[in-house]
Amino acid sequence: MATTCADYIVATLKASGVRRVYGIPGDSLNGFTDALRRDGEVAWQHVRHEEAAAFAAAGEAAMTGDLAVTAASCGPGNLHLINGLWDASRSRVPVLAIAAHIPREEIGGGYFQETHPQDFYRELAVYTELVSIPEQLPHVLEIAMRTALTKRGVAVVVIPGEIFLAGAPANFKARPVRTTTPIVRPDDDALAAAAGVLNRAKAVTILAGAGVAGAHDELIDLAARLKAPIVHALRGKEFVEFDNPYDVGMTGLIGWSSGYRAMEHCDALLMLGTDFPYRAFYPPEGTPIIQVDVRGEQIGRRAPVEVPLVGTVKDTARALVPLLEPKSDSEHLDAMLAHYQRARRRLDALATSKHERSGIHPQFVAATIDRLAAEDAVFLADVGTPTVWAARYLRMNGRRRLIGSFTHATMANALPQAIGVQANEPRRQVVTLSGDGGIAMLLGELITLRQLQLPVKVVVFNNAALAFVELEMKAAGIVNYGTDLENPDFAAIATAAGLFGVRVERGADLEGALTAAFAHDGPAVVDVQTARQELALPPKITLEQVKGFTLYATRTILSGDGEEILEIARTNLRDLRNE
Repeated sequence: MATTCADYIVATLKASGVRRVYGIPGDSLNGFTDALRRDGEVAWQHVRHEEAAAFAAAGEAAMTGDLAVTAASCGPGNLHLINGLWDASRSRVPVLAIAAHIPREEIGGGYFQETHPQDFYRELAVYTELVSIPEQLPHVLEIAMRTALTKRGVAVVVIPGEIFLAGAPANFKARPVRTTTPIVRPDDDALAAAAGVLNRAKAVTILAGAGVAGAHDELIDLAARLKAPIVHALRGKEFVEFDNPYDVGMTGLIGWSSGYRAMEHCDALLMLGTDFPYRAFYPPEGTPIIQVDVRGEQIGRRAPVEVPLVGTVKDTARALVPLLEPKSDSEHLDAMLAHYQRARRRLDALATSKHERSGIHPQFVAATIDRLAAEDAVFLADVGTPTVWAARYLRMNGRRRLIGSFTHATMANALPQAIGVQANEPRRQVVTLSGDGGIAMLLGELITLRQLQLPVKVVVFNNAALAFVELEMKAAGIVNYGTDLENPDFAAIATAAGLFGVRVERGADLEGALTAAFAHDGPAVVDVQTARQELALPPKITLEQVKGFTLYATRTILSGDGEEILEIARTNLRDLRNE
């Protein structure tokens, strides 16, 4: 029986399947954390930075599809949540943030630590509201939780600290709020229009994103009927590429050429559950596009759409397939599959331990992680070059997961997201592909791994640089500046913090180090010294990028750093020989 408002919150969360809350305690939050202590069933997951708490909740929500919860004290605590909550919002995962507030009677007077959380969260949240009196709490909490689950986003409930301690409203019973799975499909006229476009086309390509989760069989049925190559966006990788004879790889800035060509040469594009943002990678103007999305407002944001289909991929595909005439001409599909095989061979040839003049090739590191990791491993990739190598070298099989900040694209996401994943799946192998910049930004969360006894395996791609930023500078013709990182020995730091740590400087030592770390019964850090000058080239090189790199090379030589250009040239020559 709930005695305080905080007790009521805990009872509602518990009835709804929530088993942990991520955060850092503070005086305005004391009523809530004390209610968690007294209940004893919903765990308080104490992290070292509120940003990590929000990321951890987002990681758990991405893993389960169910509501995850984070909490923060008033003022600075709430502000620290913002970046992690933005990531949850952009990734469309359901998170409830409980934001403590200053005393009610002080609001508006510039009180100690005063902010207005319901205002600054409004842009990122699907729902945000201030609880002003205890009687308001039950329905605001339920609306927030239900909105987060229904709209797949972040809901924020702002609660002044004294309300947590107030008596629970009379006659209110904690009711469970759970995920629902409605059937949503387009109307018959829209389906008929889409079928007409696809039946007339001779070379259909499918672009699939995260919205195909749970619809793998339906995706394959569509491709088989249309003889269509399937291109995936990054967030669709884990749901698309396994058991898929129609897969031709990824497109976009970090994709590869076969995905780009399959989009370029089609005469109709079927988009399934994706809001793929890069307009330059869409088919030529005039190519008819059919877009399927359960959120109608997403349709047509990137390119003109001839037939919009509002519905889930699963339900829409099931309704559409019977309307499609089976195609017999597989010329387009065969050509794109052959292109994919060539592109795949070129990428695999780069994943070698040879020619380690200036560090281990990151492709080799990613490929070795892929080979040694468990068949149901969960991978978390930091933004930047770790995401590139994860996208190109980690193989999905229907049981593995790949989670990252693929839409918000913020640094330092992998380690804190891994906290949420591992807390929810304590017996599952969880591996981060961390950049040296990313791991350093939230380095304190290594201590969280030890304190919570979470056996996350952290693999650091340590190239002493913000490498993806350097690549962007090169493409723009700008001399690299401000991107050097003077890194410590991350393995030694891990060891000092009570974790397993190992530093790898030669490719020959990599497999042994990873094997030992993966077998260790606890958290581990593998600090791998990787080559700095590996170019993660996009599938389409524009004339402006060629001009930019040439200008960069000229300016760099003139500024007195010609050795860097020579090293890049050596690296590229080695890559060409491998191809």
